Amino acid sequence: MLKVNICGVEFNNPVIAASGTFGFGREFEPYVDLNKIGGISTKGLTYYKKDGNEGRRIHETASGIMNSIGLQNPSVSEFIKNDLDFMKQFDAKIIANIGGSQVEDYLKSIELIEETDIEIIELNISCPNVKEGGMAFGIKCDIAFDIVKKVREKTNKVLMVKLSPNAENIKEMAISCVEAGADSLSLVNTFNALAIDIYKRKPIFKNVTAGLSGPAIKPIALRMVKEVHDVVDVPIVGMGGIMDWQDAIEFIMAGSTAVQVGTANFIQPNIMEDIIDGIERFMIKENIKDLSEITGII
Repeated sequence: MLKVNICGVEFNNPVIAASGTFGFGREFEPYVDLNKIGGISTKGLTYYKKDGNEGRRIHETASGIMNSIGLQNPSVSEFIKNDLDFMKQFDAKIIANIGGSQVEDYLKSIELIEETDIEIIELNISCPNVKEGGMAFGIKCDIAFDIVKKVREKTNKVLMVKLSPNAENIKEMAISCVEAGADSLSLVNTFNALAIDIYKRKPIFKNVTAGLSGPAIKPIALRMVKEVHDVVDVPIVGMGGIMDWQDAIEFIMAGSTAVQVGTANFIQPNIMEDIIDGIERFMIKENIKDLSEITGII
């Protein structure tokens, strides 16, 4: 009943752990049945190891959290060496989230992932917390088109591109990425935001701005998912402030084939199990046999 298919890859259910909020699953294993969730998008991986940003990395707001992690990760090669076999123990599908500072970094990472049996790559052109690359690739359509096209030429795996809500025009960005070869799109990443320490009279974060996620962004993210669903014909993985199963159903009705859950994992580590159960109860109550019956009905 809950199975969904993204470009030939079958997920047991539509609930996926969002990149950067679930690591590689190790820390959550004591609290979550990793065989139950649909998939895990890995911590953002780069060709070279990154230690992440200095200073404050997390700041709680009234209706969400801000983060400035800076793509801290062990590198693609160390992930393959030390973490991939751990993830492969479970039924959850593995999505390799790939970031970078330069186009060449992305391409070298893709070459390494290509040698694994991971079925889906999530190309992160939308991280707002790195000074080079990251979100810069996801703001302007021509730059995004160029990197997606170059990555497309390097891989035969399913290529999902993660869009930034800070793009100049989210619909044009989605069209550009699909025309460049994206098989699927995921959206949205965090919103670029600002918090201020009034006593120090300085920004909270050393990078001045940081990414905002959580309930505050959900209505905007929903609008963007619907807008993108209206203009492209590829599977969409929606995210942005999903805190319970009702939120997940909203994203599906807006046009998402599957959803990613991020901030909520920090509040309730097993929230994705609750969301999966809630979706199933809703389907039974509403006599829905397949989620495709309600995908994009808005």
